Amino acid sequence: MQDLSSLRAFAIPGQLSFRAGAGGLVFADIDNPGGSASIALQGAHLTSFHPKAQREPVVWLSEKARFAPGKSIRGGVPVCWPWFGAHASEPTFPAHGFARTVPWEVVDSGSADGATTITLRLVFSDATHALWPHDTPVELRISVADALALELTTLNAGEAPVPLGEALHSYFHVGDIAEVELRGLDGCAYLDKTEAFARKQQSGPLRFAAETDRVYVDTRSTCVIDDVRLRRRIHVAKQGSASTVVWTPWADKAAAMGDYTAEGWRSMLCVESANAADNALTLQPDEAHVLAVRYSAEAL
Repeated sequence: MQDLSSLRAFAIPGQLSFRAGAGGLVFADIDNPGGSASIALQGAHLTSFHPKAQREPVVWLSEKARFAPGKSIRGGVPVCWPWFGAHASEPTFPAHGFARTVPWEVVDSGSADGATTITLRLVFSDATHALWPHDTPVELRISVADALALELTTLNAGEAPVPLGEALHSYFHVGDIAEVELRGLDGCAYLDKTEAFARKQQSGPLRFAAETDRVYVDTRSTCVIDDVRLRRRIHVAKQGSASTVVWTPWADKAAAMGDYTAEGWRSMLCVESANAADNALTLQPDEAHVLAVRYSAEAL
């Protein structure tokens, strides 16, 4: 794992710095005229994004988030890779893959056109090869300005096709989940996890009054979160993604998880850009796939 002294080569004075943070994890901090962000090198996990033009952050992080080696962080943008949800054949393997709980290394940084960028590469080990025996280098490029952009690139460097599931499991900060409306999925088919993955069809915008856990398939559309409480609209644009996952745990499930405050679930909504379920990928030898997203906010 990279230490702080070796990371100095990637620092950008006045824009990008590195620090030891909670739980002994190393963080990259970005601060420029457009916005600020923090990224834990464990998991390449973006934990915050706050555009300077917004009163409130766009990305949500639980006040009870746990920071520890090998543990997932509640909130931010976890990287679900190289499978989404439960493993297809090994129920003991970690849900949503292992990328979000293992070290990544910084391989590049830069600044151009008002944006600060950092690129991280997953560090494979004997432990990860036991879960995933394929030769698939993966990098995450994060660009911070008044909008946030992420590009997750996977290369199949092996000699045989490789199955791949993935998601950027983004938690968005909202005023009150019961008052928001999510647009962009009208007419889409979805799998409802709360009803044994029953296949249904969306009609109109989504509103929330209970636990929601859905995988919308065959959709490449931008989603829009209309938030009347915070008087803003969040745009969730994507490329290289054919699934959108929508999740809110609601009160009982959040209470059972242990890393939410009593009312913390009210101020978050997950809108995840993914390739999952019907849209899981197969990468051919020498093929690379890029899952890209852009998150921006404007007044409502």
